[in-house]
Amino acid sequence: MQVFDLGSSGPINGLISARDAGLVACQRCGQVHPLQTRYCTRCDGPLQSRDTESLQKVWAWLIAGMIAYIPANIYPMLLTSTLVERSESTIIGGVIELFDHGSWGIATIVFAASVLIPVGKFIAIMYLAISVQRQSAANRHERHKAYEVVEFIGRWSMIDVFVVAILSALVQLDTIATVNPGIAAVSFALSVIFTMLSAQAFDSRLIWDADRMQQ
Repeated sequence: MQVFDLGSSGPINGLISARDAGLVACQRCGQVHPLQTRYCTRCDGPLQSRDTESLQKVWAWLIAGMIAYIPANIYPMLLTSTLVERSESTIIGGVIELFDHGSWGIATIVFAASVLIPVGKFIAIMYLAISVQRQSAANRHERHKAYEVVEFIGRWSMIDVFVVAILSALVQLDTIATVNPGIAAVSFALSVIFTMLSAQAFDSRLIWDADRMQQ
């Protein structure tokens, strides 16, 4: 029985890569085909041994996400109007208010989802892209795990947007009280979407190719 390492581009501990064996794996369903096959016979998805434009797309989406994240923190996320006053809450301002009211658990969740996770994703994607560009041979397994973590947590980055959408739908009492999303909600949603696209554009197989070029 022949064993293949589908991620790398050369022998590792006696194994050979799928590319060296003349094979290519479908990124959608995992079906393995001869290298010259253009479309998957199982899911009809396009087959490509490596995405040669991966890093360009990663940087383009990442920069767009970082730009959108700036107004998401400067402008108000939530606009609240009552009979006596009108208030605007930014992300950090909302976290501070929650702490002041004793809602430490909710404030921590909002801070993690709105600040720690987005910034962490920016740093992680930049680290992965730069390490591939520099053909780094260090920590290839850890880098691949970091990429999987970035992809996994991407779906949980929309908590703020979901909260604003729910409040806007429920609290509409005409002149008594209304809650509307601010421009920061749209900017934050765009930032999350762009960052997710950046992570999806990253071809994790390049991690192993960069490592192999150093051996």
